Amino acid sequence: MFDVKSQLGVQSWCFRNFKAVPALIEQVKGIGLSRVEVCAVHVDFNSEATFEGTIQQFKSAGVQITSIGVQTFRGDEATEEKWFRFCKMAGAKMISATFDVAAVPAAYRVAEKLAEKYDLVLGVHNHGGYDWLGNAMMLKQVFATTGERIGLCIDTAWCMQAGEEPVKWAAEIFAGRLYSAHVKDFVFHRDGRPEDVVVGTGNLKLKEMMGAVMKSSKLAAVTLEYEGDVENPGPALRECVGRVAGATTT
Repeated sequence: MFDVKSQLGVQSWCFRNFKAVPALIEQVKGIGLSRVEVCAVHVDFNSEATFEGTIQQFKSAGVQITSIGVQTFRGDEATEEKWFRFCKMAGAKMISATFDVAAVPAAYRVAEKLAEKYDLVLGVHNHGGYDWLGNAMMLKQVFATTGERIGLCIDTAWCMQAGEEPVKWAAEIFAGRLYSAHVKDFVFHRDGRPEDVVVGTGNLKLKEMMGAVMKSSKLAAVTLEYEGDVENPGPALRECVGRVAGATTT
């Protein structure tokens, strides 16, 4: 059984208007969670001198950093190794990742080397139909040419935006390489524009999706994401937490 309080996290991008780490922590705890995937809005992953102090703020508040990202890999080993060091110090298990198309396949090799060295996994984040890694065809090609350290961080909403079915991705197509999930929901306007909504109230089959996610034996993080209500995202995110809880206990 999936336990929301101990297993569900939230993407810090949801709180991008609350840039100070103490403010972020307050927001995370305010929606009833204690796990977070931290993005570059809140942490400078290239400044190693700040790592210890930043991580300690989360630890002191009882908030676990489960993952970081989304980080763009270009094969710059010196820079990218800092990201792995941060994760190791924080106790994070994975990095949500994308790859610069101009830097592959060399960027794959650097990422694999660092993931092996630091015993972490990378989850490739599909960022919609406009992104080269936003569709199943390209993701299959990536996984066919990379090792087991590189898998999928499925963003459920962007998967739907690309005209694909996230439940099928998680349960069938990429079940063996599913390392993380960004649980997110969209409705779509007539012109195709997506709009964030509370998970389970849009096009996402939340119960089926969580069922597929929970079957993954390699899952490093389950992360809630809602990008609406930038000034005050807490109420909608609390509802999201409740929706996930309902979808995993009934």
